[in-house]
Amino acid sequence: MKASKAAVDVRKVREKLNLSQNEFAARFGFSPACIRNREQGRNRPAGAARILLAVIDRNPRAVEEALR
Repeated sequence: MKASKAAVDVRKVREKLNLSQNEFAARFGFSPACIRNREQGRNRPAGAARILLAVIDRNPRAVEEALR
């Protein structure tokens, strides 16, 4: 199976979950600065971060369970 290289809209994912930047960062193991920078277009998620964000977008509970 080939992984999609499509950009993940971090703000859209976070807002879909109704979380602040700080809440999203704490819940999924990102730094608040990382989330801010991604939402403001200063950097784009790549590699494992992009994949993690795609999984969070599709099934946030699976990630939360895995992080417990």
